[in-house]
Amino acid sequence: MSLDQMRPKTIQAAGIVLTFLYAAFIVWIYVTEPRTFKEVATSAEVASGTYQIDQEKFNSALALFRREQFRAARDEWQRADPAQGDARTQFYISYAFYREGWGRVYYDQELIKQGLEAVNRAIGLTANGTLTVDDPSLQMHTAAELKTELEQATERSWSDLSPLKVLRTRK
Repeated sequence: MSLDQMRPKTIQAAGIVLTFLYAAFIVWIYVTEPRTFKEVATSAEVASGTYQIDQEKFNSALALFRREQFRAARDEWQRADPAQGDARTQFYISYAFYREGWGRVYYDQELIKQGLEAVNRAIGLTANGTLTVDDPSLQMHTAAELKTELEQATERSWSDLSPLKVLRTRK
C-alpha cells in the first residue's frame, strides 16, 4: 500500500471519529439541558472530575446559617454548589431546611420534604453512604442522624397531640 492510498483512508477515519465525537457532544447537551454556558462548563467539570465548590460562597453561607438566616444560607450554598455535587454542602442545605421547618407545635412539611431530598443527595454523593461533618455548632454530625430526624418529622402519631411536645428542643 502506497502513501497516496493511505492518506484518503486516514482522512476518512479522522472524519468519522470527529463526527462521532460531535454527535456525542450534541447528545450530552440535550441530556444535561444546560440553560447557560456556565452550566455547560460546570457539567463538563463534573464529568471530568475537576468540579469544586466556591469556598468563599460556602463560608458566607455558613455565617448566615449560624445567624439563623436559613433561607439566605441555602441560596448561597446553592450558588456555591450549582451542580449539587458536594456532599458536605448538600448536608448543610438539608440541615438549613430542617432548622427552618422545625416547629415546637408542628413541622413545615414542604421544608422537611426538601430537606430529605437534600440529605439523600448528600448520602448519594459519598462513596460508602456515610457522611460525617465535624462542626461543633451542630447537634447532628452525620447524614444518617439528620435523615432520621427529618423522617421522624414526616411521620404522624398520637404523640403529636401531647402538650409536652412544646418542651422538645431543636437539634
